[in-house]
Amino acid sequence: MNTIVPVILPATMKQWLDHGKEFKILDIREAHEVSVSRLSEFHIPMAFCLARQAEIPRDIPVIVYCRSGARSSATVSALSSKHGFENLHSLKGGITEWAKVFEPGMEIA
Repeated sequence: MNTIVPVILPATMKQWLDHGKEFKILDIREAHEVSVSRLSEFHIPMAFCLARQAEIPRDIPVIVYCRSGARSSATVSALSSKHGFENLHSLKGGITEWAKVFEPGMEIA
């Protein structure tokens, strides 16, 4: 059985930020990627997300992102199917798409 992964567009995330919506942004990239650029201080590398799932809030929306959206989609799928998360969204296009639309000068590793 495949899990349908909820995705969120960068424009929607920007609206949430601009309107003060309560949510978390989870960066699942590797440390060397995070050292170059980030959208959030909340960081759990993809390889540790299942083991550290207790650190991820369940009571507010959580937007999960990586470089392109592939790893975040896989992580959202795994957390939803194995641990019952219902509040996770994968950022469509990842930090690359965010930078393209909202921060064109952002360096991405």
